[in-house]
Amino acid sequence: MGKRANDGVSSGEEFAEEPAKRLRSAPSGCDRRRWRELKKGSVGDGPVLYWMSREQRVADNWALIHALETARKKGLPVAVCFVADPSRFPDNARQSLFSLRGLRALPAKLDALNIPFFMFRGDPATHVSALAGAIGAGLVVTDMHPMREFVAARKAVAEAVACPVHEVDAHNVVPVWAASDKREYAARTIRPKIHRLLPEFMTEFPALEPASKWTAAHRPTDFDWDGILAECTQVAEQTNNREVSWCVPGEAAAMDALVGEENGFLTNLRLKLYANKRNDPALKATSNLSPYLNQGQLAPQRAALEANKLKRNHSESVASFLEELVVRRELSDNFVFYEPNYDNLECAADWAKETLRVHSKDKREYVYSRAELEQGKTHDDLWNAAQLQLTATGKIHGFMRMYWAKKILEWTEGPEQAIEFAIFFNDRYALDGRDPNGFVGCMWSTCGIHDMGWTERPVFGKIRYMNYNGCKRKFKIDDYIAACKRDAARERGETFTEEAKGPFAKAKAAATKKKTAGGAAGAAPQPMPAPAKKVVKKAVRLESDSDSD
Repeated sequence: MGKRANDGVSSGEEFAEEPAKRLRSAPSGCDRRRWRELKKGSVGDGPVLYWMSREQRVADNWALIHALETARKKGLPVAVCFVADPSRFPDNARQSLFSLRGLRALPAKLDALNIPFFMFRGDPATHVSALAGAIGAGLVVTDMHPMREFVAARKAVAEAVACPVHEVDAHNVVPVWAASDKREYAARTIRPKIHRLLPEFMTEFPALEPASKWTAAHRPTDFDWDGILAECTQVAEQTNNREVSWCVPGEAAAMDALVGEENGFLTNLRLKLYANKRNDPALKATSNLSPYLNQGQLAPQRAALEANKLKRNHSESVASFLEELVVRRELSDNFVFYEPNYDNLECAADWAKETLRVHSKDKREYVYSRAELEQGKTHDDLWNAAQLQLTATGKIHGFMRMYWAKKILEWTEGPEQAIEFAIFFNDRYALDGRDPNGFVGCMWSTCGIHDMGWTERPVFGKIRYMNYNGCKRKFKIDDYIAACKRDAARERGETFTEEAKGPFAKAKAAATKKKTAGGAAGAAPQPMPAPAKKVVKKAVRLESDSDSD
């Protein structure tokens, strides 16, 4: 979600030592603190079944490592399964397609390790439980995911199967339950806890050794990959949520995006920009790794290890990247893991709930419907550009996502509706949506999660405020808007024409347009989108000289 409150952000000194001195070598297996028992019991004599969900990769996957390690001790074979649920396609078909295309490459990689890959469609708990019974599984291993629907599915499987169930946190460098035993207040409270444990957990990954050969009669059936992709593509068309071309799915593409020689994030040119330019939306200076991290196609720990190798020449960039990748991202998992109301106003601190309640009836200059916001039909060209970036490309620049969500708070009927709309848009269109980072980003912007109270003002109360003029002082708004339109046109297969800038250029462009149109000077201009309902005639000025990042 970009730069947030200045709550004692790390300078990166915790990562200052040489990697060889700071980090341990690869362990022989999975740290015992990285997994926990959802269903206790001794591992049986049947195959170890890894139910893959959040971590959709073979490489650098602690859950798979734990499954192989446990199976090796008893000479057992290993199987992997994944369940795609078509009923969830309308929620975010773009993201589902990204996931499916990445998954399609896994069977061949697993086959090289003597591991069969069972792919299903339907209800995850039903299929996993049935498969565990069919193969007589001695253990089920699964991924940690803190969102409630995944917690419920794991609980259902644990209750249904006859064998033990182990849950592995392969998503966080420091396992969420090891980092803290409670919901943390802010980055400044979880940062020292994570840094203290990093030397123990930020290790290299052990090499994967083939499992015992699969000799069971129950084997994977041919899965209709083309059929499910066509079905999901149709849903994407129907929901105006098409695939994008700028981010290629799969763990091989993820590694290329991280360390590729041509345009990987961890190259000299891009790292030089990251430290000071990543919060400029008009520039392409961010890592663009969030879709891969979200879908488990890239291990955050791998990204951290590779970045750490480069800190001698790029100390500031690497420190900033690790702060976002490790501390901030793991703070989000902590929030969703320990907070049952992570997607509604009840999760807010008492001061935030009170200030939003007091100002919930304040007059709004503009009030927009969900449809108007979804289509980017507001009076604010900057906000409209951010919404276009989201709906057309599947992402919003981190800094702009904060502005985007805060304006939803300003232009809706109340904080509850603002939260509902922001989460809906983010989860529907973002490649990195339906994720703890997305929930925290929306809640930070709308109800002050992981933040503090600021100067009181209309509508926002004491929630941190951002405005258009503040953005003008920080970056070139016209350049950002043009980039959003250009990227959207590319994704939609349309031709983008750069808007003329400056009075002389605009006059020349207008004259050319008039001449091309055959001199139809009297033609009526195209109407603008219908304006939102005005609640008050006079604008309520919400500008601040001390707007924040």
